[in-house]
Amino acid sequence: MDMILNYIGYFFVTVGAIFLFLGALGIFRMPDLYTRIQAGTKASTMGAMSLILGVIFLEPDWWIKLVFMILFIAFSNPLSSHAIARGSYKGKLKPFSKEHIDAYEEVEEEMEETK
Repeated sequence: MDMILNYIGYFFVTVGAIFLFLGALGIFRMPDLYTRIQAGTKASTMGAMSLILGVIFLEPDWWIKLVFMILFIAFSNPLSSHAIARGSYKGKLKPFSKEHIDAYEEVEEEMEETK
């Protein structure tokens, strides 16, 4: 049974490492902050969670701490990337695009009109 758990653990660790590498590559290759945040957040969240899940299979005694780490990552990564993106938007950082469509600006204008 330990052999099967080791193989499952190594599989998840490998998948996590691949996702983390692809996230880093996405951050390097994307043209602007907003797409870099999206690439980095999704891939790093999935990569870190897969890597930790693999460690759960490799070291079953640590599962409680590792589950809390997975939950922390699941909540903190999306929230922090949202805060960075919103701060960048409020700082008037424009996305790199040939056609600039800003749906959020229209919503903000409507909210200001109702005040």
